[in-house]
Amino acid sequence: MNVLGIETSCDETGIAIYREGEGIVSNLLFSQVDLHREYGGVVPELASRDHIRRTLPMIQQAIKESGLEKQDINAIAYTRGPGLVGALLVGASVAKSLAYAWKIPSIGIHHMEGHLVAAQLADPDNIPTYPFVALLVSGGHTQLMACMEPQKYELLGESQDDAAGEAFDKVAKMMGLPYPGGPAIAGIAAQGDPGRFKFPRPMTNRPGLDFSFSGLKTFTMNTLQTIESDPGSAGMVSDQDKSDVAHAFQEAVVDTIRIKCQRALEQTGLKHLVIAGGVSANRRLRERLGEISAKHGYRIFYPPLSLCTDNGAMIAYAGYLRHKTGQTEGLSIDVRPRWPMTELG
Repeated sequence: MNVLGIETSCDETGIAIYREGEGIVSNLLFSQVDLHREYGGVVPELASRDHIRRTLPMIQQAIKESGLEKQDINAIAYTRGPGLVGALLVGASVAKSLAYAWKIPSIGIHHMEGHLVAAQLADPDNIPTYPFVALLVSGGHTQLMACMEPQKYELLGESQDDAAGEAFDKVAKMMGLPYPGGPAIAGIAAQGDPGRFKFPRPMTNRPGLDFSFSGLKTFTMNTLQTIESDPGSAGMVSDQDKSDVAHAFQEAVVDTIRIKCQRALEQTGLKHLVIAGGVSANRRLRERLGEISAKHGYRIFYPPLSLCTDNGAMIAYAGYLRHKTGQTEGLSIDVRPRWPMTELG
């Protein structure tokens, strides 16, 4: 069985083919980071137009690279949601059109389910087994899920405002750092003084598994303003100041996530933790979660670094898993810009 995956939920065009028994046989990705960088964030209309230009040529290239012919494709999986409505419509329209032309089924995939199952593509001899806790952490989502069996999810907690990745982007913009903010913050945080600033760990002093990063963003802005107003700073925030603030901010986000993950594992009694989404590539986050793994005997699973950000491989694989259960859909287009994972089944 060969499943073509199409990912166009936001600012990356991902096309991949998953082949049963072999794994990912083609995986192409085009990032729009340079297109959106001058605006400090994603411009939806520009994102949609770029997906239109790239999706079909990338599908043709993926099929060629895989050594397959179009008649060898057995199903097409595409990102149905959540995401930017225009970007989602591009992928859905292409998928439905090809499914009709090739007389094969199409399968709409939840973007975050794609991230979640990507951990199974890391090492075939070391994949997470159900049940487990999943942390889905990206630019648009920060959620803790209980995954008791395949394709059924229970929400344990989520961000009440900014997602972790979104907070990284906004803080980076405050400091004049490039988009995307996560790698930029992590890069300069490594040179930061760990003893200079202490930022709060929001919502960790109360019960529950929800997150909130908006206040931390405000705390960061106030810290930068305090530095500027210091008579010794001459109204400037130096590069070292930025590194020190970035270090404190990253430590606060990472430590908050660590505390909530440990709490989720304790409350559920589960021993396996899957981390997925773009922020899962953060090295400091992996270090801190590794500490609770070593101390408490938890097993932690990540996607390969190349599959942490949005990609077509995760959509192709999620489509394969759902196609195996007999899931298909009609040719009508019905994308879901907002789509709780708890509605999946």
